[in-house]
Amino acid sequence: MLEQVQQKNELIVISRNSATTYYEGPNGPTGFEYELAKRFADYLGVELHIVIPPNFNDILPLVALGDAHLAAAGLTATEKRREKVRFGPNYHQITPQLVYRSGSKRPRSAGDLQGTLEVVAGSSHEERLEELKQEFTELSWEAQPEQSSEELLTLVWQQLIDYTVADSHELAVNRHYYPELKPAFDLDEPQPLAWAFPNSEDNSLFLAAGAFFKQIMHDGTLEQLIERYFGHIETFDYVGTRRYQAHVEQRLPQYLELFTEAASGIGMDWRLLAAIGYQESHWDPGAVSPTGVRGLMMLTRNAAKDLGIENRSDPVQSIMGGAEYLARMAKRLPEHIPEPDRTWMALAAYNVGLGHLEDARKLTIKNKGDPDRWVDVKKNLPLLSKKKWFQQTRYGYARGREPVRYVQNIRTYYDILVWLTEQKVAENGQPPEPLRFDSPAL
Repeated sequence: MLEQVQQKNELIVISRNSATTYYEGPNGPTGFEYELAKRFADYLGVELHIVIPPNFNDILPLVALGDAHLAAAGLTATEKRREKVRFGPNYHQITPQLVYRSGSKRPRSAGDLQGTLEVVAGSSHEERLEELKQEFTELSWEAQPEQSSEELLTLVWQQLIDYTVADSHELAVNRHYYPELKPAFDLDEPQPLAWAFPNSEDNSLFLAAGAFFKQIMHDGTLEQLIERYFGHIETFDYVGTRRYQAHVEQRLPQYLELFTEAASGIGMDWRLLAAIGYQESHWDPGAVSPTGVRGLMMLTRNAAKDLGIENRSDPVQSIMGGAEYLARMAKRLPEHIPEPDRTWMALAAYNVGLGHLEDARKLTIKNKGDPDRWVDVKKNLPLLSKKKWFQQTRYGYARGREPVRYVQNIRTYYDILVWLTEQKVAENGQPPEPLRFDSPAL
Protein backbone atom coordinates (compact mmCIF):
# COMPACT_ATOMS: atom_id res chain seq x y z
CA MET A 1 0.00 0.00 0.00
CA LEU A 2 2.89 2.36 0.74
CA GLU A 3 4.21 1.84 -2.78
CA GLN A 4 0.77 2.68 -4.19
CA VAL A 5 0.58 5.88 -2.14
CA GLN A 6 4.01 6.96 -3.34
CA GLN A 7 3.35 6.06 -6.98
CA LYS A 8 0.10 8.05 -7.05
CA ASN A 9 1.70 10.80 -4.93
CA GLU A 10 -1.44 10.99 -2.78
CA LEU A 11 -2.37 10.00 0.76
CA ILE A 12 -6.17 9.79 1.12
CA VAL A 13 -7.27 10.43 4.69
CA ILE A 14 -10.81 10.40 6.06
CA SER A 15 -11.52 12.90 8.81
CA ARG A 16 -14.45 14.87 10.21
CA ASN A 17 -15.28 18.53 10.72
CA SER A 18 -14.79 19.53 14.34
CA ALA A 19 -12.67 21.84 16.48
CA THR A 20 -10.60 18.89 17.68
CA THR A 21 -9.95 17.23 14.31
CA TYR A 22 -10.17 19.21 11.04
CA TYR A 23 -11.66 22.55 10.00
CA GLU A 24 -11.14 25.43 7.60
CA GLY A 25 -9.41 28.20 9.52
CA PRO A 26 -8.68 31.79 8.44
CA ASN A 27 -5.47 30.62 6.76
CA GLY A 28 -6.75 27.36 5.29
CA PRO A 29 -7.15 23.79 6.57
CA THR A 30 -6.09 23.23 10.17
CA GLY A 31 -6.89 21.18 13.26
CA PHE A 32 -5.06 18.62 15.38
CA GLU A 33 -5.79 15.60 13.18
CA TYR A 34 -5.13 17.60 10.02
CA GLU A 35 -1.73 18.67 11.33
CA LEU A 36 -0.82 15.07 12.12
CA ALA A 37 -2.00 13.80 8.73
CA LYS A 38 -0.19 16.61 6.88
CA ARG A 39 3.04 15.80 8.67
CA PHE A 40 2.65 12.13 7.81
CA ALA A 41 2.08 12.98 4.15
CA ASP A 42 5.20 15.17 4.21
CA TYR A 43 7.08 12.33 5.93
CA LEU A 44 6.12 10.07 3.00
CA GLY A 45 6.86 12.79 0.45
CA VAL A 46 3.32 12.83 -0.99
CA GLU A 47 0.31 15.14 -1.20
CA LEU A 48 -2.47 14.97 1.37
CA HIS A 49 -6.09 14.59 0.28
CA ILE A 50 -8.70 14.95 3.06
CA VAL A 51 -12.14 13.37 2.62
CA ILE A 52 -15.08 14.31 4.87
CA PRO A 53 -17.94 11.77 4.65
CA PRO A 54 -21.55 12.92 5.14
CA ASN A 55 -21.92 11.13 8.48
CA PHE A 56 -19.61 9.97 11.25
CA ASN A 57 -21.07 6.50 10.87
CA ASP A 58 -19.54 6.26 7.37
CA ILE A 59 -15.92 6.63 8.49
CA LEU A 60 -15.01 3.10 9.53
CA PRO A 61 -16.91 1.32 6.72
CA LEU A 62 -15.11 3.46 4.14
CA VAL A 63 -11.76 2.61 5.71
CA ALA A 64 -12.64 -1.09 5.92
CA LEU A 65 -13.55 -1.08 2.21
CA GLY A 66 -10.22 0.48 1.31
CA ASP A 67 -11.79 3.69 -0.04
CA ALA A 68 -9.18 5.63 1.94
CA HIS A 69 -5.70 4.84 3.16
CA LEU A 70 -6.54 5.69 6.77
CA ALA A 71 -8.88 7.63 9.04
CA ALA A 72 -7.54 10.44 11.23
CA ALA A 73 -10.71 11.54 12.95
CA GLY A 74 -10.22 11.44 16.71
CA LEU A 75 -11.24 7.79 16.91
CA THR A 76 -11.02 5.76 20.11
CA ALA A 77 -9.54 2.32 19.58
CA THR A 78 -12.26 0.03 20.97
CA GLU A 79 -12.34 -3.76 20.80
CA LYS A 80 -15.52 -3.75 18.71
CA ARG A 81 -13.94 -1.43 16.16
CA ARG A 82 -10.87 -3.65 15.95
CA GLU A 83 -13.12 -6.26 14.33
CA LYS A 84 -13.48 -3.93 11.30
CA VAL A 85 -10.16 -2.05 11.12
CA ARG A 86 -6.68 -2.08 12.58
CA PHE A 87 -5.45 0.79 14.72
CA GLY A 88 -2.07 2.44 14.66
CA PRO A 89 -0.12 3.73 17.70
CA ASN A 90 -1.98 5.55 20.47
CA TYR A 91 -1.15 9.26 20.30
CA HIS A 92 -3.55 10.94 22.75
CA GLN A 93 -5.99 10.03 25.49
CA ILE A 94 -9.53 11.23 26.17
CA THR A 95 -12.35 10.38 28.56
CA PRO A 96 -15.99 10.02 27.43
CA GLN A 97 -18.24 12.16 29.63
CA LEU A 98 -21.99 12.47 30.16
CA VAL A 99 -22.86 16.12 29.54
CA TYR A 100 -25.77 18.12 30.94
CA ARG A 101 -26.63 21.80 31.32
CA SER A 102 -26.15 23.54 34.66
CA GLY A 103 -29.42 24.50 36.28
CA SER A 104 -30.82 21.02 35.84
CA LYS A 105 -30.25 18.17 38.27
CA ARG A 106 -26.86 16.56 37.88
CA PRO A 107 -27.05 12.79 37.30
CA ARG A 108 -24.47 10.78 39.21
CA SER A 109 -24.63 7.60 37.14
CA ALA A 110 -26.33 6.11 34.10
CA GLY A 111 -29.13 4.98 36.41
CA ASP A 112 -30.01 8.61 37.27
CA LEU A 113 -30.78 9.73 33.71
CA GLN A 114 -34.27 11.15 33.34
CA GLY A 115 -34.82 12.81 29.98
CA THR A 116 -33.60 12.74 26.42
CA LEU A 117 -30.13 11.37 25.74
CA GLU A 118 -28.76 11.64 22.20
CA VAL A 119 -25.39 10.48 20.88
CA VAL A 120 -23.68 10.28 17.50
CA ALA A 121 -24.62 7.10 15.65
CA GLY A 122 -21.72 4.71 15.23
CA SER A 123 -19.64 6.45 17.90
CA SER A 124 -17.72 4.72 20.67
CA HIS A 125 -20.17 6.46 23.00
CA GLU A 126 -22.99 4.37 21.58
CA GLU A 127 -20.89 1.24 22.12
CA ARG A 128 -20.35 2.20 25.75
CA LEU A 129 -24.07 2.82 26.30
CA GLU A 130 -24.81 -0.65 24.93
CA GLU A 131 -22.45 -2.08 27.55
CA LEU A 132 -24.02 -0.03 30.35
CA LYS A 133 -27.50 -1.13 29.36
CA GLN A 134 -26.66 -4.59 30.64
CA GLU A 135 -26.40 -3.08 34.12
CA PHE A 136 -28.92 -0.24 33.78
CA THR A 137 -31.71 -1.97 31.89
CA GLU A 138 -33.91 1.16 31.78
CA LEU A 139 -31.21 3.14 29.99
CA SER A 140 -32.33 4.46 26.59
CA TRP A 141 -30.98 6.90 24.01
CA GLU A 142 -31.35 8.07 20.45
CA ALA A 143 -28.49 7.58 17.97
CA GLN A 144 -28.25 10.52 15.58
CA PRO A 145 -26.66 9.62 12.21
CA GLU A 146 -26.62 13.16 10.79
CA GLN A 147 -25.49 15.26 13.74
CA SER A 148 -21.99 15.81 15.08
CA SER A 149 -20.88 15.77 18.68
CA GLU A 150 -20.58 19.58 18.64
CA GLU A 151 -24.12 19.92 17.32
CA LEU A 152 -25.44 17.69 20.09
CA LEU A 153 -23.58 19.76 22.68
CA THR A 154 -25.30 22.84 21.28
CA LEU A 155 -28.69 21.13 21.63
CA VAL A 156 -27.98 20.41 25.28
CA TRP A 157 -27.04 24.05 25.83
CA GLN A 158 -30.22 25.15 24.04
CA GLN A 159 -32.17 22.79 26.34
CA LEU A 160 -33.62 20.95 23.35
CA ILE A 161 -32.23 17.69 24.71
CA ASP A 162 -31.20 16.83 28.26
CA TYR A 163 -27.95 14.93 27.78
CA THR A 164 -25.30 13.86 25.35
CA VAL A 165 -21.93 12.13 25.57
CA ALA A 166 -18.75 13.89 24.44
CA ASP A 167 -15.04 13.25 24.62
CA SER A 168 -13.35 15.28 27.34
CA HIS A 169 -11.30 17.46 24.98
CA GLU A 170 -14.37 18.27 22.83
CA LEU A 171 -16.31 19.31 25.92
CA ALA A 172 -13.39 21.40 27.19
CA VAL A 173 -13.26 23.32 23.90
CA ASN A 174 -17.01 23.88 23.71
CA ARG A 175 -17.45 24.96 27.34
CA HIS A 176 -15.63 28.18 26.48
CA TYR A 177 -18.46 28.98 24.04
CA TYR A 178 -21.33 27.43 25.99
CA PRO A 179 -20.30 27.88 29.65
CA GLU A 180 -23.42 26.19 31.04
CA LEU A 181 -22.35 22.81 29.66
CA LYS A 182 -21.01 20.60 32.43
CA PRO A 183 -19.65 17.05 32.76
CA ALA A 184 -21.90 14.97 35.01
CA PHE A 185 -19.66 11.90 35.26
CA ASP A 186 -17.13 9.92 33.27
CA LEU A 187 -18.81 7.26 31.18
CA ASP A 188 -15.68 5.12 31.07
CA GLU A 189 -11.98 5.01 31.84
CA PRO A 190 -9.62 7.15 29.70
CA GLN A 191 -9.53 5.88 26.11
CA PRO A 192 -6.67 5.99 23.56
CA LEU A 193 -7.01 7.81 20.24
CA ALA A 194 -5.48 6.18 17.15
CA TRP A 195 -5.64 6.21 13.36
CA ALA A 196 -7.69 3.49 11.68
CA PHE A 197 -6.28 1.44 8.76
CA PRO A 198 -7.88 -1.23 6.55
CA ASN A 199 -7.36 -4.84 7.61
CA SER A 200 -4.99 -5.80 4.83
CA GLU A 201 -2.19 -8.27 4.27
CA ASP A 202 -0.15 -5.36 2.98
CA ASN A 203 0.92 -3.61 6.17
CA SER A 204 3.59 -1.35 4.64
CA LEU A 205 1.65 1.90 5.20
CA PHE A 206 0.67 0.77 8.69
CA LEU A 207 4.33 0.17 9.56
CA ALA A 208 5.32 3.53 8.04
CA ALA A 209 2.76 5.23 10.30
CA GLY A 210 4.24 3.44 13.29
CA ALA A 211 7.71 4.73 12.40
CA PHE A 212 6.27 8.24 11.88
CA PHE A 213 4.64 8.33 15.31
CA LYS A 214 7.78 6.98 16.93
CA GLN A 215 9.70 9.86 15.38
CA ILE A 216 7.29 12.66 16.38
CA MET A 217 7.01 11.26 19.91
CA HIS A 218 10.80 11.23 20.19
CA ASP A 219 11.48 14.69 18.74
CA GLY A 220 8.67 16.45 20.66
CA THR A 221 6.49 17.28 17.66
CA LEU A 222 3.49 15.36 19.01
CA GLU A 223 3.70 17.06 22.41
CA GLN A 224 3.97 20.42 20.66
CA LEU A 225 0.82 19.78 18.60
CA ILE A 226 -1.15 18.64 21.63
CA GLU A 227 -0.13 21.83 23.44
CA ARG A 228 -0.98 23.98 20.43
CA TYR A 229 -4.55 22.75 20.14
CA PHE A 230 -5.41 21.69 23.69
CA GLY A 231 -2.86 23.27 26.02
CA HIS A 232 -4.95 26.37 26.74
CA ILE A 233 -8.28 24.63 27.41
CA GLU A 234 -7.24 22.77 30.54
CA THR A 235 -8.80 25.24 32.97
CA PHE A 236 -12.30 26.66 32.90
CA ASP A 237 -13.79 29.60 34.79
CA TYR A 238 -17.57 29.85 34.40
CA VAL A 239 -17.95 33.29 35.96
CA GLY A 240 -14.97 34.70 34.06
CA THR A 241 -16.18 33.26 30.75
CA ARG A 242 -19.69 34.66 31.20
CA ARG A 243 -18.28 38.07 32.20
CA TYR A 244 -16.03 38.08 29.15
CA GLN A 245 -18.91 37.30 26.80
CA ALA A 246 -20.92 40.13 28.38
CA HIS A 247 -18.01 42.55 27.93
CA VAL A 248 -17.72 41.54 24.27
CA GLU A 249 -21.25 42.87 23.83
CA GLN A 250 -21.02 45.87 26.16
CA ARG A 251 -17.45 47.20 25.99
CA LEU A 252 -15.75 45.90 22.85
CA PRO A 253 -17.88 47.75 20.24
CA GLN A 254 -16.51 51.17 21.24
CA TYR A 255 -12.91 49.98 20.69
CA LEU A 256 -13.48 47.65 17.75
CA GLU A 257 -12.27 50.07 15.05
CA LEU A 258 -9.16 50.90 17.07
CA PHE A 259 -8.24 47.23 17.50
CA THR A 260 -8.88 46.59 13.81
CA GLU A 261 -6.73 49.52 12.70
CA ALA A 262 -3.89 48.80 15.13
CA ALA A 263 -3.82 45.08 14.30
CA SER A 264 -3.81 45.79 10.59
CA GLY A 265 -0.75 47.98 11.08
CA ILE A 266 1.29 45.10 12.47
CA GLY A 267 -0.24 42.34 10.32
CA MET A 268 -2.19 40.34 12.87
CA ASP A 269 -5.77 39.28 13.62
CA TRP A 270 -7.56 42.12 15.44
CA ARG A 271 -9.23 39.55 17.66
CA LEU A 272 -5.90 38.52 19.13
CA LEU A 273 -5.02 42.13 19.90
CA ALA A 274 -8.44 42.60 21.49
CA ALA A 275 -7.88 39.46 23.58
CA ILE A 276 -4.62 40.96 24.86
CA GLY A 277 -6.46 44.16 25.77
CA TYR A 278 -9.05 42.19 27.69
CA GLN A 279 -6.43 40.22 29.59
CA GLU A 280 -4.66 43.46 30.48
CA SER A 281 -7.58 45.65 31.58
CA HIS A 282 -10.95 44.07 30.75
CA TRP A 283 -11.12 46.86 28.11
CA ASP A 284 -11.06 49.55 30.79
CA PRO A 285 -9.02 52.59 29.65
CA GLY A 286 -8.88 53.88 33.23
CA ALA A 287 -7.34 50.72 34.67
CA VAL A 288 -4.32 51.21 36.97
CA SER A 289 -2.21 48.50 38.62
CA PRO A 290 -0.57 48.82 42.07
CA THR A 291 2.80 49.16 40.29
CA GLY A 292 1.65 52.13 38.20
CA VAL A 293 1.03 50.28 34.94
CA ARG A 294 -2.05 51.85 33.37
CA GLY A 295 -4.43 52.12 30.44
CA LEU A 296 -6.37 49.73 28.28
CA MET A 297 -3.21 47.90 27.21
CA MET A 298 -1.54 48.45 30.62
CA LEU A 299 1.69 50.01 29.43
CA THR A 300 4.52 50.83 31.84
CA ARG A 301 5.76 54.41 32.09
CA ASN A 302 9.06 53.44 30.44
CA ALA A 303 7.34 51.60 27.58
CA ALA A 304 5.03 54.56 26.97
CA LYS A 305 7.99 56.95 26.89
CA ASP A 306 9.84 54.70 24.45
CA LEU A 307 6.75 54.55 22.22
CA GLY A 308 6.17 58.30 22.36
CA ILE A 309 2.87 57.96 24.21
CA GLU A 310 1.89 61.00 26.27
CA ASN A 311 -1.38 59.75 27.79
CA ARG A 312 -1.59 56.06 28.65
CA SER A 313 -5.26 56.42 29.63
CA ASP A 314 -6.21 57.53 26.11
CA PRO A 315 -7.62 54.40 24.38
CA VAL A 316 -6.27 55.44 20.97
CA GLN A 317 -2.71 55.92 22.22
CA SER A 318 -2.87 52.84 24.43
CA ILE A 319 -4.13 50.43 21.76
CA MET A 320 -1.81 51.75 19.06
CA GLY A 321 1.08 51.72 21.50
CA GLY A 322 0.28 48.23 22.75
CA ALA A 323 0.21 46.87 19.20
CA GLU A 324 3.54 48.50 18.38
CA TYR A 325 5.11 47.24 21.60
CA LEU A 326 3.98 43.67 20.86
CA ALA A 327 5.36 43.92 17.33
CA ARG A 328 8.71 45.08 18.72
CA MET A 329 8.83 42.10 21.08
CA ALA A 330 8.22 39.75 18.16
CA LYS A 331 10.85 41.40 15.97
CA ARG A 332 13.49 41.03 18.66
CA LEU A 333 12.95 37.28 18.88
CA PRO A 334 15.18 35.03 16.73
CA GLU A 335 13.79 34.87 13.20
CA HIS A 336 13.87 31.08 13.08
CA ILE A 337 11.21 30.64 15.80
CA PRO A 338 8.11 29.38 13.93
CA GLU A 339 4.47 30.26 14.42
CA PRO A 340 2.50 29.98 16.59
CA ASP A 341 5.38 29.65 19.09
CA ARG A 342 6.67 33.05 18.01
CA THR A 343 3.39 34.72 18.91
CA TRP A 344 3.17 32.96 22.30
CA MET A 345 6.70 34.03 23.17
CA ALA A 346 6.06 37.61 22.06
CA LEU A 347 3.02 37.64 24.37
CA ALA A 348 5.10 36.25 27.23
CA ALA A 349 7.70 38.97 26.62
CA TYR A 350 4.91 41.61 26.61
CA ASN A 351 4.01 40.40 30.09
CA VAL A 352 7.30 39.54 31.78
CA GLY A 353 9.86 41.32 29.63
CA LEU A 354 12.12 40.11 26.85
CA GLY A 355 15.07 39.68 29.20
CA HIS A 356 13.24 37.25 31.46
CA LEU A 357 11.91 35.37 28.43
CA GLU A 358 15.47 34.97 27.14
CA ASP A 359 16.53 33.73 30.59
CA ALA A 360 13.77 31.10 30.41
CA ARG A 361 14.87 30.08 26.92
CA LYS A 362 18.43 29.57 28.20
CA LEU A 363 17.13 27.51 31.13
CA THR A 364 15.17 25.47 28.60
CA ILE A 365 18.43 24.59 26.84
CA LYS A 366 20.03 23.64 30.18
CA ASN A 367 17.10 21.35 30.88
CA LYS A 368 17.44 19.70 27.44
CA GLY A 369 14.37 21.36 25.95
CA ASP A 370 13.90 23.30 22.72
CA PRO A 371 14.10 27.08 23.33
CA ASP A 372 12.14 27.72 20.13
CA ARG A 373 9.09 25.74 21.26
CA TRP A 374 6.58 27.31 23.59
CA VAL A 375 5.63 23.89 25.00
CA ASP A 376 9.18 23.61 26.41
CA VAL A 377 9.74 27.26 27.35
CA LYS A 378 6.52 27.47 29.36
CA LYS A 379 7.77 24.61 31.54
CA ASN A 380 10.88 26.62 32.41
CA LEU A 381 9.40 30.08 32.93
CA PRO A 382 8.16 29.19 36.46
CA LEU A 383 11.77 28.36 37.42
CA LEU A 384 12.52 32.09 37.35
CA SER A 385 10.86 32.40 40.76
CA LYS A 386 13.14 29.74 42.33
CA LYS A 387 16.48 30.86 43.77
CA LYS A 388 18.31 27.77 42.52
CA TRP A 389 17.46 28.75 38.95
CA PHE A 390 17.19 32.53 38.82
CA GLN A 391 20.71 32.83 40.31
CA GLN A 392 21.94 31.29 37.05
CA THR A 393 20.23 33.94 34.89
CA ARG A 394 21.17 37.40 33.71
CA TYR A 395 17.98 39.21 34.73
CA GLY A 396 17.27 37.33 37.95
CA TYR A 397 14.00 36.77 39.74
CA ALA A 398 10.64 36.94 37.95
CA ARG A 399 7.16 35.64 38.73
CA GLY A 400 7.47 33.11 35.94
CA ARG A 401 4.07 31.48 36.33
CA GLU A 402 2.34 34.73 35.42
CA PRO A 403 3.35 34.83 31.72
CA VAL A 404 2.29 31.18 31.36
CA ARG A 405 -1.20 31.97 32.69
CA TYR A 406 -1.18 35.21 30.71
CA VAL A 407 -0.62 33.44 27.38
CA GLN A 408 -3.11 30.71 28.22
CA ASN A 409 -5.84 33.25 29.07
CA ILE A 410 -5.26 35.25 25.88
CA ARG A 411 -5.48 32.11 23.75
CA THR A 412 -8.80 31.28 25.38
CA TYR A 413 -10.16 34.83 24.95
CA TYR A 414 -9.06 34.77 21.33
CA ASP A 415 -10.80 31.44 20.66
CA ILE A 416 -14.04 32.71 22.19
CA LEU A 417 -13.90 35.97 20.24
CA VAL A 418 -13.32 34.13 16.97
CA TRP A 419 -16.29 31.90 17.71
CA LEU A 420 -18.55 34.82 18.65
CA THR A 421 -17.65 36.81 15.54
CA GLU A 422 -18.26 33.78 13.34
CA GLN A 423 -21.67 33.34 14.97
CA LYS A 424 -22.46 36.90 13.87
CA VAL A 425 -21.44 36.01 10.32
CA ALA A 426 -23.79 33.01 10.41
CA GLU A 427 -26.67 35.15 11.66
CA ASN A 428 -26.19 37.41 8.64
CA GLY A 429 -26.91 34.55 6.29
CA GLN A 430 -23.43 33.16 5.67
CA PRO A 431 -22.57 29.59 6.67
CA PRO A 432 -20.62 29.37 9.94
CA GLU A 433 -17.22 27.77 10.07
CA PRO A 434 -15.96 25.91 13.14
CA LEU A 435 -13.06 28.35 13.53
CA ARG A 436 -10.64 28.07 16.40
CA PHE A 437 -7.10 29.32 16.93
CA ASP A 438 -5.02 29.42 13.76
CA SER A 439 -1.56 30.96 14.11
CA PRO A 440 -1.90 34.76 13.89
CA ALA A 441 1.32 36.22 12.54
CA LEU A 442 3.00 39.29 13.93
